[in-house]
Amino acid sequence: MAAHLKKRVYEEFSRVVQIPQEEAPAKKLRLSKPSKSAALHIDLCKATNSTDALQYLLHFARKPVEVESVEGVVRILLEHYYKETDNSVRLKIASLLGLLSKTQGFSPDCIVDDAINTLNNEKSHQVLAQLLDTLLVIGTQLPESPTVRQRLIEMACKHLSDTYFGVRNKCLKLLGCLGMADTPLTKDNDGLGASLGGVRDIQSVISDFFGDQDPRVRTAAIKAMLQLHERRIKIHEIIYDQACRLLSDDYEQVRSAAVQMVWVLSQLYPESIVPIPSSNEEIRLVDDAFGKISHMVSDGSWMVRVQAAKTLGSMLQVSPHFLEQTLDKKLMSDLRRKRTAHERAKELFTSGEFSSGRKWADDAPKEKLDTNTVNLIASGACGAFVHGLEDEMFEVRIAAVEALSQLAQSSASFAEKCLDFLVDMFNDEIEEVRLQSIHVLREISTHITLREDQLDTVLAVLEDSSRDIREALHELICYTNVSTKDCIQLALLELLKNLNKYPTDRNSVWKCLKFLGSRHPTLVLPLVPELLSTHPYFDTPEPDMDDPAYIAVLVLVFNAAKSCPTMPALFSDHTFRHYAYLRDSLSHLVPPLRLPGNGLDLVDSRCGSGSVESAQLFLQQSLNRVSTIQNLEAPGAQDLLNFTIRDLRRLGELQTELAGAADFCATYLRCQLLLMKALQEKLWNMAVPLCLKQNVTATAAAQQILEETYKLEFLYSGLESRQVATIHHVRLQAKALQLILTARTRQGLDPLISSCEKFLQDIESFQRLFVAELPHLQDSFVDKLLELMPRLSSCKPVEMVKILLATLRLSGLLQLRLPEQIHRATATIIEPTGESDNPLRFTTGLVVALDIDATLEHVQDPQNTVKVQVLYPDGQSHVIHPKPSDFRKPGPDRHRLITQVYLSHTAWTEPSQIEVRLLLAYSSSSTFLSSSSSASKLGWSDSIDSLPPPEAAVEGTIPFSKPVKVYIMPKPARR
Repeated sequence: MAAHLKKRVYEEFSRVVQIPQEEAPAKKLRLSKPSKSAALHIDLCKATNSTDALQYLLHFARKPVEVESVEGVVRILLEHYYKETDNSVRLKIASLLGLLSKTQGFSPDCIVDDAINTLNNEKSHQVLAQLLDTLLVIGTQLPESPTVRQRLIEMACKHLSDTYFGVRNKCLKLLGCLGMADTPLTKDNDGLGASLGGVRDIQSVISDFFGDQDPRVRTAAIKAMLQLHERRIKIHEIIYDQACRLLSDDYEQVRSAAVQMVWVLSQLYPESIVPIPSSNEEIRLVDDAFGKISHMVSDGSWMVRVQAAKTLGSMLQVSPHFLEQTLDKKLMSDLRRKRTAHERAKELFTSGEFSSGRKWADDAPKEKLDTNTVNLIASGACGAFVHGLEDEMFEVRIAAVEALSQLAQSSASFAEKCLDFLVDMFNDEIEEVRLQSIHVLREISTHITLREDQLDTVLAVLEDSSRDIREALHELICYTNVSTKDCIQLALLELLKNLNKYPTDRNSVWKCLKFLGSRHPTLVLPLVPELLSTHPYFDTPEPDMDDPAYIAVLVLVFNAAKSCPTMPALFSDHTFRHYAYLRDSLSHLVPPLRLPGNGLDLVDSRCGSGSVESAQLFLQQSLNRVSTIQNLEAPGAQDLLNFTIRDLRRLGELQTELAGAADFCATYLRCQLLLMKALQEKLWNMAVPLCLKQNVTATAAAQQILEETYKLEFLYSGLESRQVATIHHVRLQAKALQLILTARTRQGLDPLISSCEKFLQDIESFQRLFVAELPHLQDSFVDKLLELMPRLSSCKPVEMVKILLATLRLSGLLQLRLPEQIHRATATIIEPTGESDNPLRFTTGLVVALDIDATLEHVQDPQNTVKVQVLYPDGQSHVIHPKPSDFRKPGPDRHRLITQVYLSHTAWTEPSQIEVRLLLAYSSSSTFLSSSSSASKLGWSDSIDSLPPPEAAVEGTIPFSKPVKVYIMPKPARR
């Protein structure tokens, strides 16, 4: 017992009690970027002279500055500014202040006072100009601060009296960008009373400098006034006289700006009445401005002439008689207004028959009229466009042609009068001028009818060696009206000559004759016996149907016959057979006709096709019918999909307007059909060794689904975000199917683990890209995967495959919603036709050029995506990327590819066919770039390199034209 007590005592007194100490807080490391202001201060302190300081500032200007460092850097720069004596260093500091004020997120109101103080104490004119430029930047960064704006305007007005032109220029620019119409400038302002005096507004202050001695200041004053107009401040009408005086300035910059100023005022006050100097007459301001700007078409500077010609085209409110005077070099009515007979009789009556003698020389003959003192319209306006079209500079001629186009489209009478002048431009020595004049005549073709002499001049251009010129002329003839049957005959003969000289123009000439015949059926009718070589008594030989010239004549006649029911009576028996042949082979050129000849009653079966509205209704009903597929058994569901796909493809053939939407839906449903076949019961209930054939089928189906999804995404335009999300959803299902098949073939654990990791990345990228569309994807495959995402991230690959298989088989068809307009990218190869049996021969090892002519429809960015593929008989394939200059854009959503492909091969024993087709290149990375919004939120100092890189982009090509076969024959080289 004692021993026990002793032990307890020892235990009690030997117990060590540890008092818990308060844990010291862990030190936090603050990672901060080195201060730009401190570094700049150290550099400037190290500078021993102004040259070193300037070098440090130039080096500093190349580096970006964070928003939080801007204010500190500005303080350092201002501190050094006050100490610096060298003008060049102060100039650079003033420039840096302006650049730093533009930093996004920085408010420069804290440096306004310092900038104004430096401006008041500065003596150098160049530095003053730069400081005013900095104040302009600050003012534009603080548009909601009227106090700051007013102070800046006062500083600009104070320095307007500076002797250096650069300072006055910057002051005027600041007034133009910041001045307001309701801001009075009084003599109470700083220094304004001495220089300006009284209450003035911004426009009167600026207009005072229209007469400055320096032409650069006069130009800046006009541009400042134009800046007020761009800011929607209405310019006073009193400025008009001052602007008109500047049109005769000695310097072209002033005249060019004055032309723009006069045009602005003519648009603001078109109906105002202005007096004519030295006359009692008055005319509208827009007519007076038109005459004065027309006079500038004869200016000594070609740049002013170009601007004047372009400006004339936009003056659509001018009176017709002033407008028509620009095409006549004769002065208008001796520049004197004609008096009526009543006015002349009244004057004779009041004056008496004889001289009264009370007034000295009242019966003396009138003095000779001085054309410089009495101007109803400036004499330069007479024949202004004639001078412009005959100018030595082709830029002026192009501007005059474009101006004629704009004015002629708004006035049918003016279009008729300017027709001869435009036709004369077809003989210009510059191809660009000829092409522009053809396009202009095409635009005004609805107002005009060509005479035979005019048509002769137009058709002479068909001899041009430029393909663009000839095709533009064909387009012009399509929409031109001619006056007589001789014009039709002349046009046909010249087009046939063109066809003979340039066989590659065949399709363009045929299309031209199609429109020519349909527009002039009554003029073609008397020419039919001569064109078809028919005779009332004798049988004539049947022409050769392989002759392109004979086909051209038939295209003209058949299109005229559509609107002329009496014409088929003039046809021979073989003409009816040729019609049936051409109707099938060239249905886009030959219209449907009712031809009762030899028992034939040919009516096009496609005329009675349904309307677009009923076709759209059928398309929507088909999609709604497919949405009930979950309620059907597997065989019935597959049959429903097959029938719907067949119907949609047929609908696309019948209704070209809905071809894109129908093909899109059919391709999407085909993906669903392939997925359904790959997931059928018997494939997954067998042991793996017993279903190798089914595995091959499912693998091929998964690969085909992936290819079809890339077609859906990149071959169709007009898709919305929901459709793109639906396409990516199908692609995700195909990748899940591929992952399941990889696991079943047991190729190893490492490939399976990497495939599972890549699939999880695909799910995350889908969620990131289409987070806005996830509410529309409820109960879909990806929606269920996102719910199971925590489990998928932690489970083993085998278990993950089982989850994917169960989810894939339980997920249903995702309903497809069509946007307003879907277009499918298509390409048609016109040349080569692939019909020739004559092989293209060339020497082995050398190259031969093959001309490619194709039409592209609804292709986005064809210069970067369209490629030409050549497939040789031995399996070799060459892909050629055409030059950007090979593409032309004749219309909206329509492109033309005219290029050459160079072929070469080893010797062959006999000719063989190669295949030429067009490919559309795509890259899946474009989806990531367009959908990623993080790139647009980068700061000034951030870099796109810090963004996580997207997954490996999938690149490929999609054939989108029918292949054309061409015979070639590489011959062995002669020894």
